Amino acid sequence: MSKPVTGDFTKTAGWLDWYTGPSQPAFTLPAGAVDAHCHVFGPGAEFPYAPERKYTPCDASKQQLYALRDQLGFARNVIVQATCHGADNRAMVDALVHSGGKARGVATVKRSVSDAELQAMHDAGVRGVRFNFVKRLVDFTPKDELMEIATRIAKWGWHVVIYFEAVDLPELWDFFTALPTTVVVDHMGRPDVSKPVDGPEFELFLQFMRQHPNVWSKVSCPERLSVTGPKALDGERHAYLDVIPFARRVVEEFPDRVLWGTDWPHPNLKDHMPDDGLLVDVIPNIATTAERQRQLLVDNPMRLYWPEEA
Repeated sequence: MSKPVTGDFTKTAGWLDWYTGPSQPAFTLPAGAVDAHCHVFGPGAEFPYAPERKYTPCDASKQQLYALRDQLGFARNVIVQATCHGADNRAMVDALVHSGGKARGVATVKRSVSDAELQAMHDAGVRGVRFNFVKRLVDFTPKDELMEIATRIAKWGWHVVIYFEAVDLPELWDFFTALPTTVVVDHMGRPDVSKPVDGPEFELFLQFMRQHPNVWSKVSCPERLSVTGPKALDGERHAYLDVIPFARRVVEEFPDRVLWGTDWPHPNLKDHMPDDGLLVDVIPNIATTAERQRQLLVDNPMRLYWPEEA
């Protein structure tokens, strides 16, 4: 079902809307599970999309996110600022404020942000900032500006989330390793899963994590990385099989530094829109024991986003 964009916005041509009828997962999430990577879009009439955006999405409201959370069996969300809103964090902060304490946030800020604004975001539940290095999604921000931001947010105990593609890690390595905070990598640095899991490109990412114990990784978004796609295997709920070895490798080697999220409402997908219930059913294939599942879904995100309760 197509979802309108309200306000004076027209969706990007070919935009894939999020799936309104996700299946019920076969996998039962552990109590207290956190969806540690998701977004809200607008609604555009209330929270306008940024003039400098590279795409215009469909609306995806906080109420719709909360409903998905409850259907899938999550207890909490971490809402990451969407690039279509730029550094205007009002939609994300509004979703935190109305979550009843069940959501934390990751913001996008500019050098001009004041300490009072950072404090207000902290009070609302923001616990990190995101630096996006995917060139097709954002314009380049000078690294000295990003480092200044990272240094400022460190006093609130926030972390930096970095989004980049695997081929760009060598040139970004020195900047990433100089960041003065915990660093969380989105989606394993977007590995090329058509290459070997034990090949040099992914090995460089593993070395990045091995050498820098402040680096965490989200093992999410198989729908973005997969070549084989959401095909079922012998009628079973196994999908995105080519991504599983990469995610499992990270979970097995760094069990206390991994996070997982749905990435709802799945911005900028070109091939297919995933079933969020099926995404949840990937989890036991990458975190293969109850202990690993609890670390991935409960212990780690609670330690990072709700340390006062962990």
